[in-house]
Amino acid sequence: MLAVAVASAAGGASGAVLLRRAWADRARDRPALVAAGWIVLLATLLLGALAVGPVKGVALATAAVGVGAIGVVAQGRVVRTARVSRDSLALEPLEGPSRAWRGWLKFLLAGPLGMTAAMGIAFCYAAWTPGDPRTRIIVGGLLMPLAWALAMTWTLADQRLLRALAVLIGTTIAGFALAAMRGLA
Repeated sequence: MLAVAVASAAGGASGAVLLRRAWADRARDRPALVAAGWIVLLATLLLGALAVGPVKGVALATAAVGVGAIGVVAQGRVVRTARVSRDSLALEPLEGPSRAWRGWLKFLLAGPLGMTAAMGIAFCYAAWTPGDPRTRIIVGGLLMPLAWALAMTWTLADQRLLRALAVLIGTTIAGFALAAMRGLA
């Protein structure tokens, strides 16, 4: 299997080189290079399937092709120095006006209200997705902390508190209403 992985990585690298040349040099015969690159990649997957088996071989070849291709991409990377800009398009979260009431309001928006919005999303997911009810409840329960973290991050980074309030209240109402609609049906 190691030989198949190495051969698949080499096939992925050679296919990526052909595709990269077709993309970089527009004066050449682009369709032929694009076709050759994709043929090499597909042949690598086919050879992996023939050598190891249809399921394991395709999976191993896909992963190895990705490793070979990312090696080609990493080899052609260009490191540029960052430009220093005085004019920023958006304020940084900590550069805004510092008022105690804004801090408390952001705390309330990100904490309890963000949690209720995340619960609404999780309940809506658990109510409306198809599948076994136990799986839906578990995935909804695992989705809740992720949605809460996203709501907290967005709320704390946003300078407009009324927009954050409106989105969190709207998400909460929509999530619980959709979950209740499914529960009543």
